[in-house]
Parts: sequence; structure tokens; C-alpha cells
Amino acid sequence: MTFPVVGMVGGGQLARMTHEAGIPLGITFRLLSDTPQDSAARVVNDVVVGDYRDLATLRAFAKGCDVITFDHEHVPTEHLRALEADGIPVRPGPDALVHAQDKGVMRARLTELGVDCPRHRIVTDPADVARFATEVGGFPVVLKTVRGGYDGKGVWLVRSEAETGDAFRAGVPVLGEERVDFRRELAANVVRSPHGQAVAYPVVESRQVDGVCDTVIAPAPDLAPRLSAHAQEMALRIAAELGVVGHLAVELFETRDGRVLVNELAMRPHNSGHWTQDGAVTSQFANHLRAVLDLPLGDPRPRAPWTVMSNVLGGEYPEMYPAYLHCMARDPALKIHMYGKDVRPGRKVGHVNTFGDDLADVTERARHAADYLRGLIDE
Repeated sequence: MTFPVVGMVGGGQLARMTHEAGIPLGITFRLLSDTPQDSAARVVNDVVVGDYRDLATLRAFAKGCDVITFDHEHVPTEHLRALEADGIPVRPGPDALVHAQDKGVMRARLTELGVDCPRHRIVTDPADVARFATEVGGFPVVLKTVRGGYDGKGVWLVRSEAETGDAFRAGVPVLGEERVDFRRELAANVVRSPHGQAVAYPVVESRQVDGVCDTVIAPAPDLAPRLSAHAQEMALRIAAELGVVGHLAVELFETRDGRVLVNELAMRPHNSGHWTQDGAVTSQFANHLRAVLDLPLGDPRPRAPWTVMSNVLGGEYPEMYPAYLHCMARDPALKIHMYGKDVRPGRKVGHVNTFGDDLADVTERARHAADYLRGLIDE
């Protein structure tokens, strides 16, 4: 029996964890990585080192793969169309993925579909930002480069026309958005297969620190059932309307007046879904692989009433192994996931998952482990 070959473009931790989820499925995993030192390249057997922006490299990599998927959204759209023209299934396809690659395209399409979003438009220069601010009730406003931003990069909160210059130095279009008065950030994670089967995970709360995801709580505490159902239904509708195949993360604002607005889209496994590795019957990584291979999707239901994921960021102490041993001994139920990356201050090098019946206890255990691994506490 011949099992399929999945080619994943990108060698980061998302590829590493997707590869791990594919091992029990018996699939062959092939990786296109920037360097041999990338997180996934350290553990995947079949690695091609090359530049994903080079079409010849992509074509050579795709030969022998049954499907191509991604751990990031940065492959040029025209290259993906060329692969499809060569007869290589690309999932998600370029017509869907462009909505995660280009925030201007995403906002235009979601507005066309009647999906609730922050007020927005493309702005051309500092004076136009000032005009936009007047349209949405004044400064401050948010500026985003339409392509290339992530983890707070390419995003600026500006309080006056004089603060807008940095956003235009990248030389790409800039999207202006109103600053939303939100209670908290949420995420709705769904997975969709080529023939339209789809599953939805519980809506989670995503807590950010300096623009980077710090903690995810599943399910989002005290979320009104109507808002939870609305967020899941909206994410499933977006996936269907855009033709997404694979995992879709819909990042949301829960406003103080009881609405949910779409902030960002990601068409790949996502930090807000890492809790599913230990807290759901089927993880986001396993379901992403099932979807791109058009296999029946797995059960997304949680295994415990509460699961908390906390990211482990690099600190001032590059040697994490002694701390790792301490955390294991202190909390045998703790699940630690390390990415095999060199430790640098502020860099995501792993995450921890905790689960149980008591939210306060589960949260404290996750927070303690993440802080101890980083060196912020020593007891």
C-alpha cells in the first residue's frame, strides 16, 4: 500500500508539529526549508533546502508530492498558480490563500460577504491617514502593511499624522483601520476539506503581550453562547466562501458592546490552536493533514473542561534544560512542546499545555511553567 506524500513549504515550528501529527497517519512528509537549522528541518527526514520565492525550486520540490501545503502564507500567488497549472494540488489554493496574504484583499472580500470587520480603507500617505481618522471618529487609528506583517510586525497604532511615516517606508500599500474598543481577543479555528466537510473547534480567548500571543484559554471563559455560535458559524462560512482547504484561524475582537469583528485570517495551523495537541480529540495539525489529503476529518471536541496554552519565549538564560526538568517534576500532567530552536530573548521557542476541571488551577500551572522556562521565576 502506497501512502501519500505531503509537501510542506516552510520549516518552522508549525511544520515540525504538523510532521509529528502525520507520523501516526503513515504519510510521507517532505519539507522545503530555508536552512537545515530550521525547526522542522531538524526532525524531518526528507528536506529540500531552498528559496520558496524561486519558482524552479518550488517546481522541483513539488515533483513526487501528492499535495502541497504551507506553514506560512508568503509563497508568491503566481507561483502557486504555476504549480496548479502543472497539475499539483495546492491546499489551500491561491484563490483562497491570497486573502491571508493580502489584508486589503481580505477586507474587501469580507466586506462584500457582509462579514463584520473594523471600519477600514487603503490609505495613501500621512495626509490621507488624517482624513481616514476623521471618517472613523479621530485618532488613534491602526495602520497595517497589506502584506508581510505578523506577530505585531507591520502594525502601528498612530495617534497623530506625525506618527504615520514608518508605515509608508516599506513601499507596500497600507491599510487603515479604526481602533476597536474591544473587551478581549478571540479566535475561531475551523478545518475544511476539498469536498466541503468542515469541523469547528471551541472559540478560544487569545491574550497578547506586545503584539505576540502569550496565552490561549479554551474555551473562552464567560463567552455568551450566542457569540460563540456566531463566531463558529462565521468562521465556517468564511472557509466555505473563500474555498479554504485545511485549517483556518479567524482572529476576532469581542467588542464591549457585544459584537465580534474579524481582525485577521490565517490559512495554516495557528498559535491559537496549539492547545488542541493535548486538549482536543483531534489536533489542528492532524485535521489540517486530513483536510489537505481529503480524508475524513477528526473529532474537534475538547478532552477536558479547560485547556490553557502558554507560549515559551526565550529569555536571558539560553540553557533551558534544567528548567525543563524542574517543570516536569513539579507538574507531571504538564505537556511541554519545544521547537528545537536556539534561545534568543523574545523568540518563540516552545509552548506548554495544561488541562483540567478548574480554570484558575489550569491557568496558574501553565503560567508558572512558561515563566519558569523563560527564567522569570526561580521557584
